[in-house]
Amino acid sequence: MPDIAGTMAQFARSPLTAVLGPTNTGKTHLAVERMCGHSSGMMGFPLRLLAREVYDRVAGMKGPAQVALITGEEKIVPPGARYFLCTAESMPIGRQAGTANEGLADYAFVALDEAQLGADPERGHVFTDRLLRARGREETMILGSASIGRVVKALVPDAEIIGRPRFSTLSYAGAKKLSRLPKRSAIVAFSAEEVYAVAEMLRRFRGGAAVVMGALSPRTRNAQVQMFLNGEVDYLVATDAIGMGLNLDVAHVAFASLRKYDGRRTRRLTVAEMAQIAGRAGRHHQDGTFGSLGHEDGDAAFTPEEIEAIEAHRFPPVEQLFWRNGTPRTDRLDHLISDLEQKPERPELRAAPEAVDLAVLRRLADDPLVIDRARGRKQVERLWAACGLPDFQKLGAEHHARAVSRIWRFLSEGTGHIPRDWFAQQIARLDSVQGDIDTLSGRIAAARTWSYIAHRADWLAHPAEMAERTRALEEKLSDALHAALTQRFVDRRTTVLLRDIGQSAANLPVEIEQDGTVCVDGETIGRLDGFRFSVDPATRHQDRKMLLAAAERRLGRILRVKADELLGAPDTDFALMDEAGQAPGISWKGDPVATLHGGPALLTPEIRLDRALLAMGQDVQKQVAARLAAWMDAQKEKHLLPLTRMVGSSADPEVPAVVRAVFAQLADAGGVIARTELDSALGHLDKDQRHLLRRAGIDIGVLDIYHPGLLKPGAARWRAALLAARLGKPCLPLPGPGLTLIPAGEKPEQMGARIAGFRGFGEQMLRIDMAERMARTAHEAIARNEAFTAQSPQIVSLGLSEDAFLQLMRLAGFRAVEAPAEGGPNWAFRGRQKARTHQQHPGREKRGAPAQGKPRNDRGPRPAASSGPAPTGNHAFAGLAELLGRNG
Repeated sequence: MPDIAGTMAQFARSPLTAVLGPTNTGKTHLAVERMCGHSSGMMGFPLRLLAREVYDRVAGMKGPAQVALITGEEKIVPPGARYFLCTAESMPIGRQAGTANEGLADYAFVALDEAQLGADPERGHVFTDRLLRARGREETMILGSASIGRVVKALVPDAEIIGRPRFSTLSYAGAKKLSRLPKRSAIVAFSAEEVYAVAEMLRRFRGGAAVVMGALSPRTRNAQVQMFLNGEVDYLVATDAIGMGLNLDVAHVAFASLRKYDGRRTRRLTVAEMAQIAGRAGRHHQDGTFGSLGHEDGDAAFTPEEIEAIEAHRFPPVEQLFWRNGTPRTDRLDHLISDLEQKPERPELRAAPEAVDLAVLRRLADDPLVIDRARGRKQVERLWAACGLPDFQKLGAEHHARAVSRIWRFLSEGTGHIPRDWFAQQIARLDSVQGDIDTLSGRIAAARTWSYIAHRADWLAHPAEMAERTRALEEKLSDALHAALTQRFVDRRTTVLLRDIGQSAANLPVEIEQDGTVCVDGETIGRLDGFRFSVDPATRHQDRKMLLAAAERRLGRILRVKADELLGAPDTDFALMDEAGQAPGISWKGDPVATLHGGPALLTPEIRLDRALLAMGQDVQKQVAARLAAWMDAQKEKHLLPLTRMVGSSADPEVPAVVRAVFAQLADAGGVIARTELDSALGHLDKDQRHLLRRAGIDIGVLDIYHPGLLKPGAARWRAALLAARLGKPCLPLPGPGLTLIPAGEKPEQMGARIAGFRGFGEQMLRIDMAERMARTAHEAIARNEAFTAQSPQIVSLGLSEDAFLQLMRLAGFRAVEAPAEGGPNWAFRGRQKARTHQQHPGREKRGAPAQGKPRNDRGPRPAASSGPAPTGNHAFAGLAELLGRNG
């Protein structure tokens, strides 16, 4: 790992101060004042909006000619600029152009704001890299929450840590209805839809609200904030972007929700995140308050512990920061990827999850054209720079990689520039101010991509011209978006629905059309699919609440009619829901009605009705649950009868205890288990007791013990679904019906195939009954004094590779021998290998069939053959439980 003390060794003795504390402590103001006292300086911020805000302030102090702004999509760099305000990703701390090791850009003062974002999974590695490497020649400051004090001291021992008290008091004001919020309040939501909904309700109650989101351009954001600052509106609705240092005249912060989607999952905010946002209230010496929006209890309300921690500014310390190698080698593409995958050596650091740029690089590295062109340091660095194109449109790595691939093709051929005409066409396609808020926001996101490219001077032949065109386009779209936001959230126009606002919601007519569309007073508000009512996404939030109340008055009767229909429905109307990645459940006519969860045993899961059915009475719910249980019993009788009988035999006192134990272990494993897991138990069975197992249909194979009936597609689906229910995890992908040989695939696919009755042999997985058949065929060949090879018809017809064949034979207990010259068997049965505690790495064994049937005597001990992911418990299900635990 690179030296975490920072690669600016020449500045190592300059003072480094960590100013840590809650919001409204003047940390950023202090850093700006310190920077302006030096001959030059650079500050890194988490948001483009915040960088722009500080840029405007410093430009007013020092003059625009001395101040530069550098973000991904915006660069204002006057000749001779001495003070640089940047987003963290855009801080110019890399090697100077044209050199290899001559050091980093030189600034007298360097500061990093909101350094606690080093603990953020998505962007944390960037902030950690800046914390470790960005140094000022004369002074360095790290600004952030007090929660990172311990980790900063461990990583940067020379840092002087200074605490800053909050200027004003922050106190909890309880839950307030939207209509009773005090003026100068900011309402924080965590999705664009929720922001829009709250803003529209404020339009009804208070005449309007300004809207601030991180995705807005600085021009749109400033125009919206100006309405709030000028008193045109008294309320501000924003995402958590306002928590990152944006200074607004806010007296109260109300949380519309305490849950957010963080890019991977929806979760509750941490206390530190709550405090970061709540701290926007009460700037300077004016006290502030915070609370929830109409929630006194439940998941959307603050707990007493959270309130106390926020008011006292006490939060759990950050123990680790995310890290990625900030100085990877770029001499070769494989070196670059290897360095970016490098693990940190310090316990205070943890490897960052794969970021979009690395995900894109991996995909491009599989393209032969990319590999061919990315040769030499210059081209590899150019490719890595292209992969750094931000995914402003949130397309995902796969789609974003295609866009980057097109850019890279231009950069790696001809003049190495993106064609002017092609670039101009992309801009022209966005040059329209027509459309709603989401459409305009989407165009701005796309324009940000081209703006980012236009500010890469070495990507275009005429970068200044294109930068100006993208700037003009973004301003044009930003003005249109501001106008659309103002019209929607401040304009007092009334719609057809709002003209009926004085009516009681119950008086509004509700109609259910044949296709399930629900209309209230002629306005579509959603659909009724089965028992689940979904609101029309095009319906405005404040209208939804009123109209939904009217619909629910009628939906109760309609749902009861549907419940009666379900109770009398034939079994063919129901189906098992086992889509990969989804929770197991039961559907009725294609609509979900229940999910399956762990019960007393594998075959007796708990049936939980879909939330939509909970609106009905308890009696109806019990009847529906009983109908679903009856259907599931019929399905178990149809598909899992052997497993049901195993369970019965495991509790039958007429069955010998040692046989009952085998039945119990096999049933707990779902009817399929590796032979090695039952070796001990089988060793205690006599001939008659083994006969009891075989009479029950159990196949005691050399590799696996199973009931053939449980390998059928229907049985495999049910076994996998019941296991997922028992573990409380999503269903795994299963092989298609009728397959006997499949590629090994990734771990989830391997475990799904193992449950379905496949066993891994190298890069292939073979259904276990076919593996046992091949083992028997080998015995028959030996008995007939014949050879059995990978070219034998039985193996060729299966499609089994030579490597997989050899692993199967070795695992099944065969040893290669020298075949007689006149012909004969080339294998000898030596008995199946016992499981080993320590195994050689498979790579140490030279693979391939012995030459001319001769055994190899020059190799070391053979490793046990691979059979897929090793289970950690007593059967494959236990291994799956561990896998799902890691991924769930």
